[in-house]
Amino acid sequence: MKKYIPLIGLFILSTMLFPSLYAQKDVAVKVVVAGTSHGHSGWILNKLDRPEMQVIGIYEPDQDLAEKQSLRYKIPKELFFNDLKMALDKLKPEAVLAFGAIKEHLEVVEVAAPLGIHIMVEKPLAANLEDALKMQQLANKYKVMLLTNYETSWYPSTAESFRLVRDSNFVGQIRKVVFHHGHQGPKEIGVGDEFFKWLTDPVLNGGGALMDFGCYGANLATYLLKGQEPVSVTAVTNQFKSHIYPKVDDDATIILNYPSLQVIIQASWNWTYNRKDMEIYGDSAAITALNANKMRFRNSKNGAEYEKTVMDKDIAVYTNPFSYLHAVLRGKEKPEPFGLYTLENNVMVNRILEAAKMSAATGKTVKLK
Repeated sequence: MKKYIPLIGLFILSTMLFPSLYAQKDVAVKVVVAGTSHGHSGWILNKLDRPEMQVIGIYEPDQDLAEKQSLRYKIPKELFFNDLKMALDKLKPEAVLAFGAIKEHLEVVEVAAPLGIHIMVEKPLAANLEDALKMQQLANKYKVMLLTNYETSWYPSTAESFRLVRDSNFVGQIRKVVFHHGHQGPKEIGVGDEFFKWLTDPVLNGGGALMDFGCYGANLATYLLKGQEPVSVTAVTNQFKSHIYPKVDDDATIILNYPSLQVIIQASWNWTYNRKDMEIYGDSAAITALNANKMRFRNSKNGAEYEKTVMDKDIAVYTNPFSYLHAVLRGKEKPEPFGLYTLENNVMVNRILEAAKMSAATGKTVKLK
């Protein structure tokens, strides 16, 4: 008489014989933080151990800042390194999280990629197009993931907007997309001195509001249009507060022309309040993503308007970049072509921003190939 092992028994037996096959899917990603001067670095430094991520080391070349962060977040000084290569060689993390100046992103990739270590940087990908292309070449050569984090990537309203556009043809033919991103200004909202220093530097940040907030619209538009390059870019920048920001622009309007629609990006350090909203206008309906959760819709036939709130439980979306990185590295998630985090999307972002800077400097429309 044959004996059959129940399915649950097979599962238990297989986990005993091959535990790594099951544990690997959920084990936290070990990371090194590269730089802590970014205003968002507190997010990761405030909690070094998470279900999806474990910080095993911190690279901070500024010793005064390293001591300050150690005291502020009660982090043992032994976790800090002043040499990135030394930290990576010793600790052997799976990934590096870049929280320094945008210009420093290239250095992080130059050190990490040859070691086979994946990288996630804070937006934008690079301070200029030349750096972005070098980073792309290195990531491709060494076959590592190079992801870029934007706050709007983990908004439920962003995911719902694109779902409606792509899945149900809710808006019809898109003719105009408008983005408003920014706040009252870095000084006005009280960013830290170490963040302010490079955020308002034309080399370390690549520009002012144009780089800081223009990247959001370029990133979202590139995803919405599946990687399509604009035909032309026209931009106007201003220094309304040159007494505060003497080296960089504090306001930028960028117009992207495509064959069948126009995208307008309004990036500013002069808004009355913090905002990250998106308007998509089609011939059937319009969608406005007012913030992370609140949305407004308007029908073109009768002008009827209504609002709704969408939460992460309502639509599949990763509500923080660490969960997304974990899912990608554990094989649970495969980035779609020109997805919001992807390298190809964010190289296009730098291509658009480079053209915008050229247009603003010359007063002419820049045509892209």
